[in-house]
Amino acid sequence: MYRPVLVTAPVIKPVTLAEVKAALDIGYSEKDTLITGLIAAATSYLDGWTGILGRALCEQTWRQDYDGWCSKFRLPLFPVISIGSVKYIDTSGVEQTVTSTNYTLKNDDLGAYVEFITTYALPSVGVEPAGVRVAYLAGYADIAGSPKTSSVPDNIKQGMFLLIRHWFDNPSAVNVGNIVNEVPMGAAALFGISKRARF
Repeated sequence: MYRPVLVTAPVIKPVTLAEVKAALDIGYSEKDTLITGLIAAATSYLDGWTGILGRALCEQTWRQDYDGWCSKFRLPLFPVISIGSVKYIDTSGVEQTVTSTNYTLKNDDLGAYVEFITTYALPSVGVEPAGVRVAYLAGYADIAGSPKTSSVPDNIKQGMFLLIRHWFDNPSAVNVGNIVNEVPMGAAALFGISKRARF
């Protein structure tokens, strides 16, 4: 399977500046630029294909490419909100779109996948690589409003607050002269990951 391609990035972050400042118990604005940068860093560390959680956080559109047809098109990121399109390159080299009534979005213990209805005759695909492409909306659905807000689960938000607090309080890359231990029920527990899973 090919590496997924980010088509449309999220328009919001999982946590807001106001939420982080409240978690840090900061009422002044002199550090707003720093905190905003730390929010972006924490989001990048966790979110998307390269994030350690292996999932999408806020709404974002991804494309997954395949060399040909199969009974189930597994989608590597979760949660999946909806399928945007299923397209393929025909034998004449022209991109075609599969009508949405010919497939459904399903989930099982391994995650989300696209499944075609039994009566759909899969068309011939050209010989070029990545001839079939599925675009999908992933992440925890944004909450409508002005501005939009995030519906990312609270455990992930709380874990982000811990990460940002740590980076805010420890701006140096190296800790000299101190014994440092990870808090057993800290950020890793909130994110639902273990040391073994991270290394």
